[in-house]
Amino acid sequence: MNLLHGVGDFFSLDIGTNSMRIVQLSGSSQHGWTLQKFAYVPIDPKLTADSSDLGKKRLGEAILGAVNQAGIKTKNVALGLPAGKTFTSIVETETLPSEKELRKSFKYELDKYVPMALSDAKADYVILGPSPNDPAKTEVLVSSVSKDYAESTLELIEKTGLNIIAMEPEPLAMSRALAMPGAIDANMVVDFGEKSTDLVIVFKDQPRLVRSIPGGFSVLIKAIASGLNVREDQARQFILKFGLDQNQVEGQVFKILSTHLDTFASELAKSVRFFQTKYINGKVGGIILSGYAGMIPLFTDYIESKTNIATAKGNPWQLVRTTDEQQRALMSVASEFAVAIGLSERSND
Repeated sequence: MNLLHGVGDFFSLDIGTNSMRIVQLSGSSQHGWTLQKFAYVPIDPKLTADSSDLGKKRLGEAILGAVNQAGIKTKNVALGLPAGKTFTSIVETETLPSEKELRKSFKYELDKYVPMALSDAKADYVILGPSPNDPAKTEVLVSSVSKDYAESTLELIEKTGLNIIAMEPEPLAMSRALAMPGAIDANMVVDFGEKSTDLVIVFKDQPRLVRSIPGGFSVLIKAIASGLNVREDQARQFILKFGLDQNQVEGQVFKILSTHLDTFASELAKSVRFFQTKYINGKVGGIILSGYAGMIPLFTDYIESKTNIATAKGNPWQLVRTTDEQQRALMSVASEFAVAIGLSERSND
């Protein structure tokens, strides 16, 4: 089992707070991808939060049910790991004459970049290539997860009869699906989730900054429920229907949301400044929104006005060929597949 690497015939599994997504693609990054199998299965948030043996058994049954619904035959699976359970950073090391030498040397440096004892972690790294700042340096992406969490997850999946060939932090998978390939300027990919927000800045087709910001859609729901004295299910509907339209509900929804989203927008701006300080020749030319950020009306306009950076909704299917029938089946949930698609777009070349 590897944290970042994995090849062969496989499908991807993304277990979210409220739903489970499965994707199997054929093809390659060079020749394009085609959707073969998929499933979208709503789940009770209590199920993923239940760490008891019975809870794990029920989650395993739900996973197998989704696999069967998709018609998946292979047992090999690439699994997304929540950003809150992983630590990912991009570091620089001295460039050596060959990649083989660099890999051998970096293994002895790995403990410097993992925020726990290596004996307590599962850690992996990917060599990104020469630093855009200094040709004498090479950038390396390092990712780690606690051994306890990794082994518990591995046990859960293997008890279903499936075989984990790779685990990958969700932000990396998400950015692979949503970033604009070949873009000259950097893209900031933002996934506004239920409980937290994942942010990745991609420059020259490589992740250069990875962050997880506390707080997500559930914070907005609670704020609207409290501010308008309505139930949380009603608050959710208000946000998804009216969003940041100041002409709706006498502007009350906008006023409450903007109070919280001003801080969110400032975090995005802070990330841009940090990136552009590190990469002198790098410019963030666009922000790509995913998750609830792509579903809340006028969210893109709001972020663009606050950051002064062109902002658009992301399309995780941009590199995937689908049939008309598949598009109809996916219509209402297509935007939620960024992590699952990104996991499936891991190169087999």
